[in-house]
Amino acid sequence: MLTTDELERYARHIVLHEVGGPGQAALKKARVLVVGAGGLGAPVLLYLAAAGVGTIGIVDDDAVSLSNLQRQVIHSTTDVGTPKVESAAGLIARLNPHVAVEMHAVRLVAANALDLIGRYDIIADGSDNFATRYLVSDACYFANRPLVTAAVGTFDGSLTTIRARETGRDGHPNPTYRCLFPEPPPIGSVPACAEAGILGALPGIVGSLMALEVIREIVGFGEGLVGRLLLIDARSLRFEMLQYQWDPDNPLSGERPTIPDLSVHA
Repeated sequence: MLTTDELERYARHIVLHEVGGPGQAALKKARVLVVGAGGLGAPVLLYLAAAGVGTIGIVDDDAVSLSNLQRQVIHSTTDVGTPKVESAAGLIARLNPHVAVEMHAVRLVAANALDLIGRYDIIADGSDNFATRYLVSDACYFANRPLVTAAVGTFDGSLTTIRARETGRDGHPNPTYRCLFPEPPPIGSVPACAEAGILGALPGIVGSLMALEVIREIVGFGEGLVGRLLLIDARSLRFEMLQYQWDPDNPLSGERPTIPDLSVHA
């Protein structure tokens, strides 16, 4: 049930035929876990909070540093040294007091991933490293949770949605992240953000698209990104869409899986 204040706050959503009162109520009921309160997580958190997602979990074990502020817009200069989950929760509270924030100031690891992910309806992964990205995608598979996952490089980004436990229109299982990328690249082969740099506005674009995709998945309108990988080139401002399918040879959900649990990440 939406309060009078909420009806006014979300009026521009409610007048949309695709959202309406039922869609806004679904957003209020939803529980979303955002992995990472950094460049991608910042716009995801802001737009999900503004949209009225009822409960937002934030998992991040880092503290705000001055070099974060070029792109991580949920934090400010006075937050330097503060845990990112606390800084993000503070701004969300000022933005929308109707949103409950659950802070998890821990590193997501194999030992806690299923427990954390299992508490939420949908996961938005904005982590900044391959190890966490693969852990989150594998954990979402075992926990049967939908996943919106994105990544950014210096001038490029990508975004997709994974509902691996469901069946596609072709009668085959939906693809997993490992259908796209069976194994992570060798350690050290992809330079970190601190070494390679990143265009500050790019995570804002990709993170906003992540929030849009999460909202669409909750409300249930439009064509989602299951089986589709959105690629963004910031140099030419070019957007491309690639189709991908379930790979029967993928090590997670293939015909002969070799990853029975999260022990591979231990």
